[in-house]
Order: sequence, then C-alpha cells, then structure tokens
Amino acid sequence: MAKIIPFKAVRPTADKVALVTCRTYDDYSSAELAAWLSFNPYSFLHVINPAYVYSQKITLDKRFKGVAHKYQDFKSDEILIEEDKAVFYLYEIQSKNQKFTGIIAGTSVIDYQNNVIKKHEDTLQYRVELFKDYLHQTHFNTEPVLITYPDSTEINTFIALRKQSKPIYDFSTTNKERHILWKIDTQSEIDWLTEHFEKIPNLYIADGHHRSASAELLFQEDQHLGNPNLNFFMSFLIAESNVKIYEFNRLIRDLNGLSKEVFIQKLAENFIIKVKDQELWKPQNKFEFGMYLEGRFYALFYKHESNSDTSLLENLDAQILYDKVLHPLLGIEDLRNDERIDYISGKQSVSVIKDLIDEGEFEVGFMLYPSDINEIKTLADNNLIMPPKSTYIEPKFRSGLVVYEL
Repeated sequence: MAKIIPFKAVRPTADKVALVTCRTYDDYSSAELAAWLSFNPYSFLHVINPAYVYSQKITLDKRFKGVAHKYQDFKSDEILIEEDKAVFYLYEIQSKNQKFTGIIAGTSVIDYQNNVIKKHEDTLQYRVELFKDYLHQTHFNTEPVLITYPDSTEINTFIALRKQSKPIYDFSTTNKERHILWKIDTQSEIDWLTEHFEKIPNLYIADGHHRSASAELLFQEDQHLGNPNLNFFMSFLIAESNVKIYEFNRLIRDLNGLSKEVFIQKLAENFIIKVKDQELWKPQNKFEFGMYLEGRFYALFYKHESNSDTSLLENLDAQILYDKVLHPLLGIEDLRNDERIDYISGKQSVSVIKDLIDEGEFEVGFMLYPSDINEIKTLADNNLIMPPKSTYIEPKFRSGLVVYEL
C-alpha cells in the first residue's frame, strides 16, 4: 500500500510563474546562469544561488543560510504565495515530441524505508548528507522525486476529466516547453486519489534517489522535533508508460596504453564487430553497442548465451560494457569518480560524441541501448542496483514551480 498526501504548497503568483520557474541549477552553463541572474530579478535561481558572484568564496553553511533568507524575501515580496490548505496538483509538460502528465503529492518516508517505494540506483553518502544539510538549513525543497506507478485506467480517466477544467498556470518557457498546472483541492478528489494509491502495492523511483535518501536521513535526525512534514517528501507521480528513458553514453580519454589494433582484437573476444565507417550508428536492440574510434563507427554485438546462472545485473547492457570493456581493457574501476570517463545523455545526437572525439578531448566513445521500465522494475524488485549513469529519465521538473516546506 502506497501512502500519498496533499500538502500546503508554496508557489509563484500566476502573473510571474514563467519568470520565476527555472530548469535545475546544474542544467545551466556559467554564461546562461550569469545572464538569467543579471536580467531576471524574479528567477528562482536567485533563491537557490544567492550572491552568485561570490558563491565560490563563502562556506556552505553561509550559502544555505543565504538560500533560506532569499526564499523568505521572495515570500515577503509576494513573488511566492502559500496555499490556504493542503492540495494535490496535476501537472503536464508538453514539448514538441513529448507530453508528460502526473500528480504532485507528498510520499511517505516510511514507505521508502519499508521498500514500498523501490530504488534501482545507489547513492553517494556525501551527496546524501550534503542535501540533507541543505534541507535542514533552508526548510524547503522544490525538486520532487520522480516516481512511477503502474498504468491505471481509473487514474488515466481521472486525469483526462480533470484536464478539462481551468488550470491555475498555463505558460511557455524559453526551451520551448509548455507547462500546465491544475489544483486538486476538493475533498472528494483528494480522498479518491489517496484511496486509489493505497491500492498500489509498490511505487518506483525513476529519478531522485539522492533526494529521497536525504529526506530519509533528515527524518531520522529531526523527527524528534515533531514536524509532520518530515514524514513525507514531495514527489511527481507519473504512469510508468509515460516516462522517457534514455541511455547515458560513455566517453573515455585514452585506450589505457593499448594500440587501436590490440584494443579491437581484445574486443573481438566478447563481441562480433562490424565496421560502420561514417554511419552515425546507434544500437537498435539490447546486447548491442556502438563505438567511435579514430574516425570510424563500429557496431559491437555481444556474444551472450542463454544461461540461467547469469544474473539480472550481468545481463544489463551498462554492466556488460563495464565487465567486458571498461574495467578489464580500459582500466576504469570507479564509474563515478574516474576522471578518464565522462557521460553524455542519449538525448544528444551521436554526432556530438563524434565531434568530442575528433577534437581530441576523448579517444573512444561507446553508445548503449536504453533500458526500459520493466528492466528497471525487475532490478528494483530484486534489490539490485544499476551501475552509475545507466539511465537519463524524463520528465524534468521546473525549480520554483511548487515548493514543499519542512
């Protein structure tokens, strides 16, 4: 049984919402960040990056306190307003090729601890503790955990009917997305959604493993304070068929001392190799890999055999690449921290990988076939953890759109 709750959110005034909301902080280049902060006084970037000119010169403690103060300034200036009562939201993101629709709600830390909310990625403890400290100091979060639920005809019907009503927001952004938000505030609707989610045995984290782990750590440390908001964390709940899963492709700076000829010879022990020359080739199926090396594309077909002893994790493409290539041949051990490896999401064209290698920054690139939601769920159900940077999942939430206070 999955427990969700409405919450008393803080959000921008309708006339300023397009100016306030922003992409996640890490999504901006330095030049973009400086431009938005210089020319848009309403941007939520001012809250999450206060005194940005001096941000490298102050301690984290002062920085977090600055975030808290700037957030309160936005509330005092009535850029942000607080709901009169606890509500759910229905949120839709439309781009040229995609439409994502889901429910914004509070999800239970206890469900997370009891594995009702399931995980498929590992977390770095220092990042969990850092964001926990951020939450402790600022007392708010505006980036929900992306959680999937099994497709439901009843919920789909509810959403379709609810979308016929007038939204509280309907605005477009400079990255050519349209964002629409409806408030779900009648008691009958709140009760219906709450009861329906109680019938769902498990929810699955798609994106936001560090945020959910930080919420749990904060709950463990501060629950004695009696703040009921610590019992939940904000989530964007979306049907599993509605998420878009991309791969993370790998870029390696060198061949670990191997010549091209020796490297390809060693690859042939585990892969059937076909030269694709200048064709921008991407894998079309599981157990296929693309490679770009010294001006040529290659298709690599893994010589896998049906074997009941092979674990679910060993059959994961990202794990195969690590076990058969990155670790034994290229000497990559730590996928998170090794400076010789970098990642680029499958949203970007293969030509970007080609250009980076042709420019000399990297020696070889590998393209993977994306995992699907069933593979992710099966791993989570078996308490297995995917390798770092295995998936890039959309949708991505706008910072400052809805705020969960602690």
